[in-house]
Amino acid sequence: MLPINETMGQYSELFMLLAAGTYTVAFIAFAWDLAKSSKTLRAVDLKAAELSGADAARVPVAAGVGESSGAVNRADGDVAGPVGRAERPTSSVAGAAAGNAAGVGQTADGTMRYSAERRAPARVAVALTVLGAAIHAAGVITRAIGSGRVPWGNMYEFLTTGAFVAVAVFLLVLVRRDLRFLGTFVVGLAIIMLVAASVAYWTPVGHLVPALQSYWLIIHVSIAVLSSALFTLTFAMSALQLVQSHRQKTIAAGGADKLGFMRLVPSALSLENLSYRINAIAFVGWTFTLMFGAIWAEKAWGRFWGWDTKEVWTFVIWVVYAGYLHARATRGWTGTRAAWLSIVGYLCVVFNFTIVNQFFNGLHSYSGL
Repeated sequence: MLPINETMGQYSELFMLLAAGTYTVAFIAFAWDLAKSSKTLRAVDLKAAELSGADAARVPVAAGVGESSGAVNRADGDVAGPVGRAERPTSSVAGAAAGNAAGVGQTADGTMRYSAERRAPARVAVALTVLGAAIHAAGVITRAIGSGRVPWGNMYEFLTTGAFVAVAVFLLVLVRRDLRFLGTFVVGLAIIMLVAASVAYWTPVGHLVPALQSYWLIIHVSIAVLSSALFTLTFAMSALQLVQSHRQKTIAAGGADKLGFMRLVPSALSLENLSYRINAIAFVGWTFTLMFGAIWAEKAWGRFWGWDTKEVWTFVIWVVYAGYLHARATRGWTGTRAAWLSIVGYLCVVFNFTIVNQFFNGLHSYSGL
């Protein structure tokens, strides 16, 4: 009969496998929702193009869904943003509002609050993500029981726990904001993290080295995981912001809309504003990560700072996001420049938790963190 720790470790691996499978089906459902909605929106556009200018202005009424026109009236006001900003919704937003009146348009307005429409694939995708998160949580908990400690003492545990926290944060934000358009990004990343953990960083259940046997492990790493999850959301928003901004400029210049599924995504300005707010929260968390890491280093190694590679890159990440917040708030770095700076910050996070952990020797090498 296997010891309890090995048994729980096996259960944990099984739960992780089931969670990855469930997330995969959810990912397909999110992608199907984007593809299906994009196809329906193109059909609405073709129908509107067949009508005269006067008739086109009354597309929702002509389609027999005038009762949904209230959703259209919100579009311009919700995504306009602060007065004086150069970026404004283009005609594509109006087209998305027309689709929304037909029940297939933009799922989130400028405030990213849920609209009245309901799309079956999106609801199925969210339900599967919730199920996957529940199974994933069981995997994290059984790993913790098997090891007799918090389950983030090495790269395998950090990746599996980090993936769970990223999905959990996404689902929690969904309660108040319609961010289903981020589903393919967040769930897809969770799948990649789980696969990488199982293939490249699998570690059997075991005890920690003495330096990691501290309550500071719980404080320091938990805040780092939560901050990284928030940075993951803002990375996805910034990437979509760049795509949406390019699309809006193309349409404003009279070009064809080749990215119909982006009509399910709020305007570039709305994405930028929400990304900025979340980055500000994550930056506070990362500041505490840096501070608590220094305190833990003093207790473990007798110094607060020693220019260890891991310490340096943690500070580099802090500097990049501090520069992003400062530049956007005081120097007018908005639009694509702010989005690129946010993306650079997240790439530094990824570099810190992959390349630095794997290829640079230092005091953190034994933990994989």
